[in-house]
Amino acid sequence: MDTKEMYAQMGISNEVYEYGEKIIEKLRPRFDEIDRIAEFNQAKVLSAMQKNRVNAAHFAATTGYGYNDGGRETLERVYADTFHTEAALVRPQITCGTHALAVALSANLRPGDELLSPVGRPYDTLEEVIGIRDSIGSLKEYGVTYRQVDLLPDSSFDYDGIRAAINERTKLVTIQRSKGYQTRLTFSSEMIGELIAFVKSIKPDLICMVDNCYGEFVQTIEPSDMGADMIVGSLIKNPGGGLAPIGGYICGTAKCVEQCAYRLSAPGLGQEVGANLGLLPSFYQGFFLAPTVTAGALKGSIFAANVYESLGFRVVPNSTEPRYDIIQAVELGSPEGVIAFCQGIQAAAPVDSYVTPVPWAMPGYDAEVIMAAGAFVQGSSIELSADGPIRPPYAVYFQGGLTWFHAKTGILMSLQKMLDAGLVSL
Repeated sequence: MDTKEMYAQMGISNEVYEYGEKIIEKLRPRFDEIDRIAEFNQAKVLSAMQKNRVNAAHFAATTGYGYNDGGRETLERVYADTFHTEAALVRPQITCGTHALAVALSANLRPGDELLSPVGRPYDTLEEVIGIRDSIGSLKEYGVTYRQVDLLPDSSFDYDGIRAAINERTKLVTIQRSKGYQTRLTFSSEMIGELIAFVKSIKPDLICMVDNCYGEFVQTIEPSDMGADMIVGSLIKNPGGGLAPIGGYICGTAKCVEQCAYRLSAPGLGQEVGANLGLLPSFYQGFFLAPTVTAGALKGSIFAANVYESLGFRVVPNSTEPRYDIIQAVELGSPEGVIAFCQGIQAAAPVDSYVTPVPWAMPGYDAEVIMAAGAFVQGSSIELSADGPIRPPYAVYFQGGLTWFHAKTGILMSLQKMLDAGLVSL
């Protein structure tokens, strides 16, 4: 049995397989460049682990208060050294990316302060954290006001609008690197650096926080190399390497991270508590694997862009643009297209492949959302996954794949489902 026959056994027709192979042949030079970046980032992580003398004793489990947890403390130094920051908070007690962002914001803002987003509306789940949509415990309830400056039509920063928005109460600037459920460009670390330099030229003491979700290890530099006071993310995305079963990180200045530690635990306790519960081996090994896992996911997103753009769909980024995160948006134009795509991704999963995803009222969102994620870790979006809100322009957001070959299979299966539903023709 050859590879084509194996795909056929899984339900992918020869027509779809051959269509994909023609596209892949043209992508090999780009894939070589992705591997070059992964090699650099692999060396960066390895160097940080060697510098901090990681050893088997650091994998020991702790419970209860977690006092004197050498493995936890060393892991945080590894993160800080990898991302070139003064300090880091890396904990299983941080439940997800939204939680990490909520901790970072609430820790560094006080009543009367104003939060500014110079990149437009934030990701849906942050709307309730901020209080854009009223929610119990929001920053708005604690007297923190919010202002945003929308991007210009070409996704560039509205520098005049940003200058006008910064005032005496502006305390923290939040910059979302990835597109979220929008079809704008993702920002490179260099673009974020230019924005940070601009806002700090107006008010030097502003805290600049970057939501780095989906962007880690896509470039050889991170926003923390470009002046960010905090970068924040989830361990079930890029930096967990598919092995971390939970967790989040905040890397940044010692002052900002200390504030976050007190908010995560309690005043007076800070980073001194927080048992690792036996999760450190997966945290360390996942971080070690993260550069190559991210590279596989990145190849998958480029493949998806080229497949669907060639069929006439708008894709963001387009098939030739540079990549600054692992997410690929595809505007499918109809609810049926979004559903068929996601059902193809689910059918390609190693877990729950027999399940049919359907849209539902997911907490934190203002529209029904469909999610395909047959993952080893629930909700892990570094694993093969796709999701999107059922609202115009009916865009689906594809990401992940622990290996390039699995990402490829997912895209081929999504195309097969679209073909079977009569939504495309090859």
